[in-house]
Amino acid sequence: MKPSPSGIEQSPQTQGRDLLPLLAGAAVAVGGVGAALALIDVDAPLRGPFTLFFLLAAPAAAIGAALHGLEPAGRVIASAAGAVAVNLLIAEAMIALHVWSVRGGIVAVAALSCLVLLLVAVRRLRRRPARRRAS
Repeated sequence: MKPSPSGIEQSPQTQGRDLLPLLAGAAVAVGGVGAALALIDVDAPLRGPFTLFFLLAAPAAAIGAALHGLEPAGRVIASAAGAVAVNLLIAEAMIALHVWSVRGGIVAVAALSCLVLLLVAVRRLRRRPARRRAS
């Protein structure tokens, strides 16, 4: 066990849990930078990988949040497959409607991912029991 900065020893599991929010924040930052680079059409060497990361991570995170009851391994597999399916369906719909553009695809993926996350948040708020004040 390693001592933490506060002097309290932490197990490896606790250290991993402390690292998870940091990794999630880094993933959001990388995805946001990728989307921004693609939307403002900056010719940077990391534009492609960061944009691809956004296009896969945004719908995967939304689908993963919606599948809260699944076991972690099943949720990862289902959300990754769902992210690929969402990207393919958006691309196919845009091509069929003759409105294909890179910016439009990124906006559509972001909008759909935000919509799913919003619906998950609303569903969780409705399921939470109403708190009553103690008099």
